[in-house]
Amino acid sequence: MSQPAITLHGIELSGHTHRAELMLRMLGLPFRFSPAPADVRRTEAFLKLNPLGQIPVIEDGDLVLCDSNAILVYLAKRYASESNWLPDEPVAAAQVQRWLSIAAGELRYGPAAARVMALFGAPGDREACHAIGARVLTFMENHLAGREWLAAEHPTIADLACYSYVAHAPEGGIMLEPYPAVGEWLRRVEALPNFKPLPASPIPQVA
Repeated sequence: MSQPAITLHGIELSGHTHRAELMLRMLGLPFRFSPAPADVRRTEAFLKLNPLGQIPVIEDGDLVLCDSNAILVYLAKRYASESNWLPDEPVAAAQVQRWLSIAAGELRYGPAAARVMALFGAPGDREACHAIGARVLTFMENHLAGREWLAAEHPTIADLACYSYVAHAPEGGIMLEPYPAVGEWLRRVEALPNFKPLPASPIPQVA
């Protein structure tokens, strides 16, 4: 039996890796998962794939591509160009890009950073992360009032980019109960065909 053409390098608890895996699964693309914990990311072989030593990375034939949001864009354009995952219409495309920026900005430095502190003991200012988290979740709550998806009237890669760290914000001590519209949006993402959850943290949620 031939091996899948696509290899995804990452770790299961990484929300960045989870974004890429969700897209692969949404498109029904066969892939091989290659675990890349910290010790692997320091090896010469991995640094040839990504000199920054970061995950996720995909290999698709001769292509090596890093950065979770770039991977989402590539997979949508390469394998689902006629779909709605990444719209061509200018305003919709711009809205998608806005949420990709939020995923790489406020969500990364708010809920994601707080979670990494709790899970892996990373240094940082937990109070500042919680403040960023509250600000972006309040923004998302207001944005999602009366709408189902972040960037369009249908799911896009924006929803996949933002899902993982919002869904697991409680693992970093950022509770979601004050944001019912965000909770409904999370459930809609989870109801998409081929959805696979990000594994829960092995440690208790931070109060």
